[in-house]
Amino acid sequence: MELKEVKELLEKYNQEQLLKYYDELDEAGQKELLRQITEIDFSVLKLVEEKNIEQVRGVIEPINDLCSMEDIEARKDEFFVIGADAIRNCKVGAILLAGGQGTRLGSDKAKGMYNIGINKPLYIFEMLIKNLMEVVNATGAYVPLFVMTSDKNHEDTVSFFEEMNYFGYDKSFVWFFKQAMAASCDYDGKFYLEDKGKVSMSPNGNGGWFISLGKAGLLDKVKELGIEWLNVFAVDNVLQKIADPYFVGAVIDSKTVCGAKVVSKAFPTEKVGALCLEDGRPSIVEYYELTDEMAYAKGADGKLLYNYGVILNYLFNVNKLIEITNKEMPLHIVEKKIPYIDADGNYVAPTEPNGYKFETLVLDMVHLMDNCLAYEVERSKEFAPIKNKTGVDSVESARELLSKNGIIVE
Repeated sequence: MELKEVKELLEKYNQEQLLKYYDELDEAGQKELLRQITEIDFSVLKLVEEKNIEQVRGVIEPINDLCSMEDIEARKDEFFVIGADAIRNCKVGAILLAGGQGTRLGSDKAKGMYNIGINKPLYIFEMLIKNLMEVVNATGAYVPLFVMTSDKNHEDTVSFFEEMNYFGYDKSFVWFFKQAMAASCDYDGKFYLEDKGKVSMSPNGNGGWFISLGKAGLLDKVKELGIEWLNVFAVDNVLQKIADPYFVGAVIDSKTVCGAKVVSKAFPTEKVGALCLEDGRPSIVEYYELTDEMAYAKGADGKLLYNYGVILNYLFNVNKLIEITNKEMPLHIVEKKIPYIDADGNYVAPTEPNGYKFETLVLDMVHLMDNCLAYEVERSKEFAPIKNKTGVDSVESARELLSKNGIIVE
């Protein structure tokens, strides 16, 4: 779009503030700002208008497709054969969601670059690759790995992997792609500028990974390689098993189109999202959405009906993912701290929330699936998230769990 057309667009949505410093920019800066503005999804402003409208959930029921740890133990050899065969035939790929930074850990670099070692380096990325190499060693085949970065950490991430020689992984099986971004606004629905020539943008949530993969042209690579399943996992869980042959085998055997690794709740009201059914389809109910009656309800086996918490490790059927991308993913409005430039052109880094970001969530992808196998794993062996420096779900707790699993953090 030319300047005239952009001005008309901004007038339509009452967003003229985005061109406040246009005349101060050089020609390249002006072109770049106009490009950014034309890519804004202005329909998100409707969410700001409707933010106080209560979202009504469907009918919530316990999940019925469950593979418990007892089930896995009884059939583990069978599951391994099925999963390992799929991996050897390049039917399984892995998606590492690594678009965030280690801000809460005191780092402005990619979170995966954070060093959790004590006397010698052990990086989060390094630990994840070690976990993936266990699959390579067990099956004799490399798993295609797609690493989702963001505008804020892409160059750092790629350079880090190169500097570390991909931590011993075959780099011909690794691809990087950027997560799509969404504009951020203040409480009145006015989009922020991050600097005079840049619209404030943020990653579009962990549910945007498949669309971002496609925009990067890598869905063609997925099809070319013959990948039928994608294992999606978050960067911060250093104990998780990736492209786990047992998990892959169980999901394929179950004839479901999706699988979710889950852990039994530590207690009924634990602050985790629980895998469930919503209007007959797989879904995730947040802890604050469960009534006390539901949270404490038990089945005939004596176990909690809403017992299984998700750990953001999913296996999705690629054909089903392609199908659901033709549907509109729900968009969520999230209150956040958003850096911006004020009316005088000064950069402001707020210490309290000052506006909204717009995100898609992977839990909505689960709900768009026809079915989902809940695959139970042992918390102490597969769940060591790093969200804080100290305390719960921290570097400290992750080191302790790694040690308990025979992984020495020196």
